[in-house]
Amino acid sequence: MGRIVIVAYKPKEGQADALHLLVQTHVPRLKAENLVTDRQPIIMEAADGTIIEVFEWLSAEAIQQAHSNPVVHQMWGEFAEVCEYVPLNTLPEAANMFAEFFGL
Repeated sequence: MGRIVIVAYKPKEGQADALHLLVQTHVPRLKAENLVTDRQPIIMEAADGTIIEVFEWLSAEAIQQAHSNPVVHQMWGEFAEVCEYVPLNTLPEAANMFAEFFGL
């Protein structure tokens, strides 16, 4: 059974453009490793520039497999160079009943 996740990436200083490009490759690269479903990701931007992505892992097991996959580790290293992962509830929009973001 698929596992839908929401992740927030806050770009490091001067790295917003690089993060935008990297997020566009995220799910296709996971798909190449057979770790995610065919469901299209939803990618959004908060007012402060944080990028929010909603995507679906194939299963809880696929999430665990990602942690030992060298291709995924390399990709996570690329993300670490351009952003910090932040909890969704730290975004002001998350306090609203209907959180609104800019579509990307």
